[in-house]
Amino acid sequence: MKNLTCVQKWVIVYLSDHEGQDVFQRDLEEEFSIRRSTATGILQLMEKNDLIIRQPVSYDARLKKIVLTKKASEIQNEIHREIEKHDKKLREGITEEELEVFFKVMKKIKKKLGE
Repeated sequence: MKNLTCVQKWVIVYLSDHEGQDVFQRDLEEEFSIRRSTATGILQLMEKNDLIIRQPVSYDARLKKIVLTKKASEIQNEIHREIEKHDKKLREGITEEELEVFFKVMKKIKKKLGE
């Protein structure tokens, strides 16, 4: 897991959180606000490192869904624990009300940036 980039970890978490759903490259582009070329590079490296496979879907020959390999599935729990540890540390000394306001403001900023 040491050799994984933050973005690769995010992709693994996203795919594990959406297990059972068809996830495509465009979904990752939208989720992480990245360009197509960036997503392509990330996914090619993950495929090379046996973290994902791209499987064709029966309803559209142009599309390939992205699926975690066994190797990635085995480390996703470790990634989740790492995220929880960092999240807990970041939230120390911050009340739920403060977090709620923060996330509300961040949501507005994200919406404005998307306009």
